[in-house]
Amino acid sequence: MNKNYYAILMAGGVGSRFWPVSTQDFPKQFHDMLGTGETLIQKTFNRLATLIPKENIFILTNERYNDLVFQQLPDVTKRQVVLEPAMRNTAPCILYASLKIQKENKDAIMIVAPSDHWIEDEKAFANNVQQAFNFCENNNALMTLGITPTFPNTGYGYIEYNKASDSNIKPVAQFREKPDYDTAKSFISQGNFLWNAGIFMWSVKSVIEAFKNNQPDLFNLFENGIATYNTDFEDNFIKDNYGKAENISVDYAIMEKSKNVYVIPATFDWNDLGTWGSLYDKLEKDDNANAVVNARTITEDATGNMIRTKADKVVVVDGLQDYIIVDKDEVLLIFPKAKEQDIKKVLQNVKNKFGDHLG
Repeated sequence: MNKNYYAILMAGGVGSRFWPVSTQDFPKQFHDMLGTGETLIQKTFNRLATLIPKENIFILTNERYNDLVFQQLPDVTKRQVVLEPAMRNTAPCILYASLKIQKENKDAIMIVAPSDHWIEDEKAFANNVQQAFNFCENNNALMTLGITPTFPNTGYGYIEYNKASDSNIKPVAQFREKPDYDTAKSFISQGNFLWNAGIFMWSVKSVIEAFKNNQPDLFNLFENGIATYNTDFEDNFIKDNYGKAENISVDYAIMEKSKNVYVIPATFDWNDLGTWGSLYDKLEKDDNANAVVNARTITEDATGNMIRTKADKVVVVDGLQDYIIVDKDEVLLIFPKAKEQDIKKVLQNVKNKFGDHLG
């Protein structure tokens, strides 16, 4: 394996739309959401390890999840776990990790990948990443993988690329915010729009240069600590300074402002597993189109439901269509799939009425 290849595995989110399974203390990336025997973070780590040396996969997460990381990825070392003392979106943590990696290996080529994505054809994924790495080794480029839209989704941002390019590596014209339905339909009809999957590839030199040019205050904040990185003094510097960072995504911080941005249309099936409905879409269904994880079910006049419980729990459902049915410890959620985006509000109401320990 190429010792210059690195990964930043993003594992700091809460995943509140997967409540009650995903909570602040135990978020979705640490759960086996698909019932495969592997948690999402384990599955992502193993996918990356087919291309990248295991010791070069860095896990970026909130400090409250430090113990969970080591429990689920027992082979990683303290050097590989980069802890955020405060939530400041993706740009600060990616810059911080990139400076650490650059200090270790100035020739590093890296991928930034969320820990909670579902990717079926992992060989095709590795081929796309290898293609991006090859390009980044020889070009000053910021790269991303885009997903060919299958329907006018209003929940994703879009990447518009240059139609004139014959290459599979396409210059990005612009990033577009999450559209309304009619705008999403127009994007798809134009044929040169992709879903933004939030997967990035670049050389450490290129990404740090992009931060320096486009986010000088953020760059200076973290560059001031370079002498402490990868030493015993790093934790103190980060605890004193991380909270001063602007809360900003890497898309806003550098991708939308840079001219050297390219996209590869992905050749693999992808789902960001952001909601119970998206999980339902990817699971096998029973004869009545119900998706079941862990439970033993008896259903009557019940179709299109997402059912998840602890292992082997018996669930009897009669007369429900297109519902989310999730049983977890103190909480039973029975909620229409059509309203799944409201689960965040429901969670807040539950916490307000019954206590934060439930969320």
